[in-house]
This record gives sequence, C-alpha cells and structure tokens, in this order.
Amino acid sequence: MQFSTAPPDAILRGHRARYVGFMSDRHTPPTVPDTSDQEVTAVVARLRRTFDSGATLPVPARARHLAALRRLLTEGADELAAALADDLGRHTTESWLVEIGFTIGELDHVAKNLRRWTAPRGRRVPAALLPARASLVREPLGVVGVIAPWNYPVQLLLAPLVGALAAGNTVVLKPSEVAPATSGALARLAGRYLDPDVVGVVTGGVGPTTALLDQRLDHIFYTGGSTVARVVAEAAARTLTPVTLELGGRCPVWVDPRQDLEAVARRIAWAKFLNAGQTCVAPNHVFTTPDAAPRLATHLADAVRAMYGADPAASEDYGRIVNTSHHDRLTGVLDATVDAGARVEFGGGREREDRYLEPTILAGVRPDHPVMAEEIFGPILPIVEVSGLGEAIDLIRDGEHPLAAYAFTDDAADRARIVREVRAGGMSFGAPMLQVSVPDLPFGGVGGSGYGAYHGEESVRVFSHEKPVFSKPLKPDTLRMALPPYGRRARLMLRAMFRV
Repeated sequence: MQFSTAPPDAILRGHRARYVGFMSDRHTPPTVPDTSDQEVTAVVARLRRTFDSGATLPVPARARHLAALRRLLTEGADELAAALADDLGRHTTESWLVEIGFTIGELDHVAKNLRRWTAPRGRRVPAALLPARASLVREPLGVVGVIAPWNYPVQLLLAPLVGALAAGNTVVLKPSEVAPATSGALARLAGRYLDPDVVGVVTGGVGPTTALLDQRLDHIFYTGGSTVARVVAEAAARTLTPVTLELGGRCPVWVDPRQDLEAVARRIAWAKFLNAGQTCVAPNHVFTTPDAAPRLATHLADAVRAMYGADPAASEDYGRIVNTSHHDRLTGVLDATVDAGARVEFGGGREREDRYLEPTILAGVRPDHPVMAEEIFGPILPIVEVSGLGEAIDLIRDGEHPLAAYAFTDDAADRARIVREVRAGGMSFGAPMLQVSVPDLPFGGVGGSGYGAYHGEESVRVFSHEKPVFSKPLKPDTLRMALPPYGRRARLMLRAMFRV
C-alpha cells in the first residue's frame, strides 16, 4: 500500500461536491493540525502509565474497549462516510463495504473469540520431564503504535487497533494526513468514544510521525509503502522494537484462456477499479495468452460500463485519485507506456482538477514497459500476453514477491503449480481480493511486500508475547537421575530414553 506526504488536492467538481453535501462546486478539504513533539511524548507517557497500572489486562476491560470501538464505528458511520467521500470521492455503500462494515466484522469476530484466544494454552511435556505442566500465556506487549495509510484510512487504522486492544495493549494511532477529512473525523470520534488513557491519537505529517518513532514503543504496526517502511524499520531497530510491515505488491493475475472470460472480466474489473484502483491487493496486471487477450479486453470494457456507465466521471459509484500528485504520477506512467508502444483499449480520460482518471485497460504491454516497473496503485490495468502459465510464473518470480497472486483456472495441476511455484503474501483462485475478507485467514506480505500478519486470531497474536510457562513439583524428584555424579545407570536410562 502507498504512503505519501504530498498535500491533498483542493478542488472537487460540482457533481462530487453535491454528493458529499457541499454547498458549492469548489471545496477546500480541511487540514489536520500537527501534534507537537511535546504532545506526542505526553500521549505515549500517558498510555505507558495506563499499561503499567494493569488496567488493560483483565479480559472484561478489553471487551469494554472493543465495545466502545464498535459504537464509534456504528454511531460515527455517517461522519466517517462523509469524510471518505471528501478524501476519496467514495460512495457511502462502498465505504460500508470496504471500510466500516469490514472493520465491524473483524471486531465482532475477535470479540466473540476473545476469551478463548487470550486464555493460556497447554503444551505437551516430554515423558522424561514428567510430572510437569507447560503452557503458553499470551501477554500484551505494552504501548503499541499503529501508522495507517490514506487509501483505506478507516479500516487500516482501526482493524489493527482491534487486535491491539484485544491483546490488552494501549495504543497510539497515527492516521494519514493525506486523507485529512478522515483523519480529522477519526481524531474527533476517538476522543468521543475511546478512553484517552487507553487510545491516543497523533495527527499531522512527517514531524509527528518522526516524533512518534522516537518514542519507546513496544510494537510498531505500519501499513504503507516500502520507502517509508525502511525509515520505520530503521527507527525501530535503534530500540529493538518489533515491527509489522504491511506493504504493497504488484499483484498479478493469470487467466487461463479456457475460462469464461466474460465472468472473469467482471470479477477482475470490480477488484481493480474499486477505490479507483488504490488498493494494495488489487490486480496490478493480467497475464493471458495472445488468443484470449483481445476477448478479455472487450469483456473488461463491458464490465466497466456495466458498473460505472458510459461516463464513469458522472458516476457516484466511481472514486477519485487521492491528490493531484498521485494523479500526475499515474497519468505520467500511462502516457509513457503508450509512447513505448502499448495501446489504450478502453478509457484513458482524465481531469486533473477533479482528480479523475477513467478506468483504463492497456493492451500490447510488455514486461519492460513503464507501467510494469512498479506497483500501479491506480485505475490502469495492463494486459500482458504470454505463451502460457510457465512464462507467467517466470515473470512473476523475476520481481519482488507480490502481496497477493490471483489466478482463474479450473485445472487442478495448474492450481497446484501456482501454489507451489509462486511465492506471495496470499493467493486466491477465481475471486481477487476476497481472501482478505476471510476472518480466519492471516493477511500479510512476504519479502518486499512486508512481514508479519494480522486478522482474526493473528491480530491477537501479533500484538502479544507468547510467554512459555513451565511448572514441575519438587516431589517426586525425578531430576536426581540427571545430576552428577553420572554413573552407568544414568547412561543406560538416557540411551533407552532416546532409543540409541
């Protein structure tokens, strides 16, 4: 996922402004004040005192904090949806689907299993050590920092918070300043619903983030791009603070030409153009064979029209690029790729002031084209022609490990080969992105797409230390046989124990 400190764009067109309830056809998004270095230090100190007091350890206390977070999401849903429309031009229904409802579902799943997931769990003791007992005790880490990106600014801030609270931590939240309306709404709602001694909020840009990284935290959970991730990891290394890095990835799609290409296109188009393509697990590019590529491109164009109409710019269901900086980046990559020999099969329209970029399908794309150099993170879908699955796998393996890999094939041998030969953070057959919606499936990257995972029980585990606890009674004293002086009896018993 991308993280940027570029200033937000200041202008929305009339139909977008009417949708989010503004009174004119030009709107300047709010700015979020920077939390001062002194305030950052005070927030972390306050949370440290709370954690050290033991107030967050009892399971009923954790359940209360989760219930308060649920009220924030349900009672504050309209405020959050309006802020998301302001920042990303996103329809309320889509915000419920991918942000508010998604996070409520994650929270309910964790709350339902809270007592079971936080209870000590027994472990088997070798016969040689009996009588004895062993268990793993999940204990909270302490003060946790969660740094979120702008593309899903509610979900990617509050879903990690669910796991951190369930594990018994105190948490300092850093929403993205690139989504200023949502950042401000989150700060207001947190102050209204959450205990400030348990959850603190730091707002602003590079300065407050740097000040937060200078604090003594017990875990840092960062979602964003690899450049900032290196800064986070370097800062954490100075204090040996563990980190979870949820990064991006050039998520590939393999399409078997024997598939129902019309059905395939509908699913790819939905996953790709949701949130105007600004999704870390969105399909980045499609591999298929030369005979299937033109048919797939036609069906993709039809799928876009079915979702957003003949003019996606007029559709309330289609979002906007977050700011003009990212809009310029995307149009620059698109134009450079066309100049290099690719062709636009559909879309390509843009309007900088409105931050609008039409859903765009590119054909004739080669692996060395500019659009294939890095994660696109926008509504541009290249179709790359390959000889078959083998060449597609080779091209995937030539780059960084993707955050997710997708395939449309019913061939059991091909599926097994993809699972075996493609290393990715996650994988899904027949339905891009839906793997993230399964609460019991961990979500995370591998290699360049990050490390560490969360969702469901993994969210509790990542914010806990699993402490081994061993207990052995003094009587009977079975350890005596292992104490010096060693004799023949001890040697024989050891050989028998290990069957040598």
